[in-house]
Amino acid sequence: MSLILQSVLNPEELARVGAELEFCVWSSGKATAGGAARVLKNNLQAAGGGPGVVALGNFVLEALQRHPLFDAAARPARFSRVLFSRYEPGMTYGTHTDDALMGHGEGRMRTDLAFTLFLSESSTYDGGALVVQSALGEQEIRLEAGDAILYSAGSIHSVAPVARGVRLAAVGWIQSLVPDAAQREVLFDLSVLRAGLSRPGAEREMLLQLDKSISNLLRMWARP
Repeated sequence: MSLILQSVLNPEELARVGAELEFCVWSSGKATAGGAARVLKNNLQAAGGGPGVVALGNFVLEALQRHPLFDAAARPARFSRVLFSRYEPGMTYGTHTDDALMGHGEGRMRTDLAFTLFLSESSTYDGGALVVQSALGEQEIRLEAGDAILYSAGSIHSVAPVARGVRLAAVGWIQSLVPDAAQREVLFDLSVLRAGLSRPGAEREMLLQLDKSISNLLRMWARP
């Protein structure tokens, strides 16, 4: 299940991220690609070791976790560090799938989900769509600045070549408490239903039954 999360960052937050990225040092993105994907990746990334980039990544994760649909969809257990990517004209990321495991030692994590948070207004660049393959064919995603897409890290995907302007984005990966995508989708549907029924006038008994079902499914499926 892919899910678009609108307005993860508001205009003021976008302006802050954009201003801080102006001071970043950009280097080849190949350094953070897996072996098979390294030859396909042609972009720039903000050098990730500095405290400014780490703090900016945490700022993005905090905003993501505030979104009303994110927790219900992802059931996050762990996050990767956030990578800030920059695509200039001619740059692209060929068709690939993400590594199943990332990190080392205690920081090692399974990648269940990936997210791309768009940081550039769509009118300022051409090309650069995130292309995700599914049973229904290729889905081309170009969102407005501040919007994000959450999708399976195991999907086959790519970033189309940028033809004009600069495409900035924040990307990261999530290990979910519920590894199975179908189970996460059931929990998401129930949680959305529960949120709708919690409006004034809903029967309290119905809400309690939904709470019980969601909690018991989490007990069966969650792997902290």
